[in-house]
Amino acid sequence: MSIDPRRLLGLAFASADLLVEIDTDERISLMLGAGQSVLGAEMADPVGQDWRTLFHFDDQALVEAMIICVADGVRRAYAPVRLSDGDRAVSLSARGLPDNAGRVSCALTACPAPPVPATADGLHPRADFEQLARDLTEAARATGSQLELAMIDLGGLDAADPELSRRAAGALRLESEGGAAAARLAPDRFALLRRQGEDAPSLVRRLTRAIVRDGDRGEVGVAAHTVALDGPSPARLGRALSLALDDFVAEGLKDTAPGSLAEAMNRSVRRTLARAGELGAAVSQRRFTLAFQPVVSLADGALHHHEVLVRFENAHSPYALVRMAEEFDLIEELDRAILEQTVRRLKADRGGGERLAVNVSGLTITSPRFITEVEGLIRNDTRLRGRLLFEITESAAIDDLSLADRHIQRLRALGSLVCLDDFGAGAASLTYLQRLSVDIVKIDGRYVRELVAGGRDAAVVSHVVNLCQELGVRTVAEMVETPEVESAVRAAGVDFGQGWFYGRPSDRPEAPERRTPAAAPAASPVAARRTGTRDAWQ
Repeated sequence: MSIDPRRLLGLAFASADLLVEIDTDERISLMLGAGQSVLGAEMADPVGQDWRTLFHFDDQALVEAMIICVADGVRRAYAPVRLSDGDRAVSLSARGLPDNAGRVSCALTACPAPPVPATADGLHPRADFEQLARDLTEAARATGSQLELAMIDLGGLDAADPELSRRAAGALRLESEGGAAAARLAPDRFALLRRQGEDAPSLVRRLTRAIVRDGDRGEVGVAAHTVALDGPSPARLGRALSLALDDFVAEGLKDTAPGSLAEAMNRSVRRTLARAGELGAAVSQRRFTLAFQPVVSLADGALHHHEVLVRFENAHSPYALVRMAEEFDLIEELDRAILEQTVRRLKADRGGGERLAVNVSGLTITSPRFITEVEGLIRNDTRLRGRLLFEITESAAIDDLSLADRHIQRLRALGSLVCLDDFGAGAASLTYLQRLSVDIVKIDGRYVRELVAGGRDAAVVSHVVNLCQELGVRTVAEMVETPEVESAVRAAGVDFGQGWFYGRPSDRPEAPERRTPAAAPAASPVAARRTGTRDAWQ
């Protein structure tokens, strides 16, 4: 008795609900099983249809990577993947058929739909990935399995076309635990969690096969290091992982791969301490310069003041170094050094017309010593009164809001305006505005840049402006870079603008580029009854 080979194939996948065979063009050549039950609709004649259309668009790159990388006689499994309607999902496995024809047999079994990814490509942002890594590692330990961290460098991807990026996201997801444990750390640097048991070169070969095609525009190189996660205790895992990722983002994969997460963490600590030592020396020896960017009135385009920005040697990122200064308790010293240089600049201004705003960390604003020093500076030189402004940054959380507010009121009593910087960037913004009595709120640039498009960002800006008007607080929009954005923030009722549209940071306070403002909107009833407006704004 002859047996149809398809039945033997079906027997091999007897636990599946649906068996699909695809040819070298990724078109269906055979479908057997409960198609309607699994897919939600019976396909009249599935033969010849593009296999990828069975799946949700955002998961198609993952499915493509699976088919490309499957080897003859080797089974690759993945679960779950969403079907085209987005409401159903299947666990999916694939096996290359040993007939040298390039055909692949896939088994689909219905399963619960996974949570919708936070991003269309399914790659986590870094913060979410770190929390996910802790959760998955604890779960793996409970079941006796082991995970490892893979750090992937796709050099050149940031300059490649979108199709390459789509393929890369699918391939990275496929290699990650459950298809949902991969993250984008930088434009061309990624991390994923996966089961231990395979060397990094095999991972590199498979990723290269899935991502790179003949005829692609630009070149993408693939490199990877894998690090065991069985070293740190659960309590230290989060910190160790964060340091290891910091090191990878900053240094790439230049060194010999660390053998464990603990070793990767120690490398990061050593490098971070070295950079912190360099930063401490730069601060104490004043090896930095100041840059100045104008802030203008949106009512008439006139200069109001300049924000003071710090620039370090070797073009290091100011933001990264400020965060490091906060972590290593150097931030108050840095804030005092910048204040010292700013005061020196104001004293050298013979015309007495310059007004400068310095940034103060959320850690520094609670320092009695810092506030006392500021009081001494201004009381001893009346030329500084009303010309020195302070911007409280949200890069570090303020632990004692009551103390911070008392210090802010001491600064305001000296005639200095106080601004709450980057409003909306941190989760505590509304709490800060509620608990801290300030003169100005600076709206975070990520909302401002998207304001022209309307939608959620425009609504956020509108609500912030209305709230500030109710409180008698003026607003500044940062990152105003085009006439369209300026018109949008003016229409929203914002008082002041800052950004490249008025001038880039320069090594001396310069007048803003003159712009002819559109007719200012009529003052709202709320704005007309503002209270507490200071003379320094006039």
